[in-house]
Amino acid sequence: MGPFERYLSIWVILCILLGVVLGSIFPGIFQTIAAIEYANVNLIVAVLIWVMIYPMMIQIDFFSIKDIGKKPKVLFLTLFINWLVKPFSMAALGWLFFRVIFSDFVDPQTATEYIAGMILLGVAPCTAMVFVWSHLTEGDANYTLVQVSINDIILIFAFAPIAGFLLGVTDIAVPWNTLILSVLLYVVIPLIGGIITRSLLDSPNNHVRFHHFIHRLKPISVTGLLATLILLFGLQADAILSQPVVIALIAVPLLIQTYGIFAISYGAAKLMNLPHNIAAPACMIGTSNFFELAVAVAIALFGLNSGAALATVVGVLVEVPVMLTLVAFSNRTRHWFDQN
Repeated sequence: MGPFERYLSIWVILCILLGVVLGSIFPGIFQTIAAIEYANVNLIVAVLIWVMIYPMMIQIDFFSIKDIGKKPKVLFLTLFINWLVKPFSMAALGWLFFRVIFSDFVDPQTATEYIAGMILLGVAPCTAMVFVWSHLTEGDANYTLVQVSINDIILIFAFAPIAGFLLGVTDIAVPWNTLILSVLLYVVIPLIGGIITRSLLDSPNNHVRFHHFIHRLKPISVTGLLATLILLFGLQADAILSQPVVIALIAVPLLIQTYGIFAISYGAAKLMNLPHNIAAPACMIGTSNFFELAVAVAIALFGLNSGAALATVVGVLVEVPVMLTLVAFSNRTRHWFDQN
């Protein structure tokens, strides 16, 4: 786990502060950047998101899918949690907190946007960071790759319908053209690019060129994420300075969702008698989010300075420290599981 992954929350906090400071001093610059868009897609952000997502997609090896039948129970658990539980529980928690519990603190339109951002987080299962969590829990790396690859294939077809359905259920107007365009831009195209790149650089007997390329891309990917955060919080500077408690309000349901999903999946893995080296990564996949995709789609659907974009970025802030606590818990409870 490199310094970026280990201290991601610190980098996020620093970018929040820098973005808010710059946004309050130079609001015109951020508004100019926000205006550079085509078909509701901000071109600057699109480039930054591609820079983030492309290196992650390169790491997906779809040839690993041939091993799909080796451990069907754990694959069933992952898919059940990711696609039949997590999106709906996140939508329910968002509605509960911002339509009921926090309704006196947030105006209805802003609450709607926060709920939308949470829904987008809930519909985007983790793609890249899960390899870190799997490694830290001494998980089966090969089967983690199988699970991530299967999830990414499902993501192509399921993200837009589920997101559209949940956004509609919570009374949020869904611009379907923009939603489908976002999936094409931020999932399909980077995925195809990743597959082509991997096929050109990797070979069964020599992974040196491939791993060297990934290593060289990492600083660029980090820069894309941090620049996006600065841009988002620069645009949100006025709202944050006038209502600083909003970050905490958004974080509460996200924390409940994260710990709750892990408890459900970890308990199910125990009842299913799964070995720890595949149970732990499976639970991490279901618990964490593909926050880069959620950020990109929130921006495309609702705008750079929307509450939805802010909610997805708070998801970045919350995720890493929470996931590290779950990694520690998983390692301490290894003896609960079969070690075969």
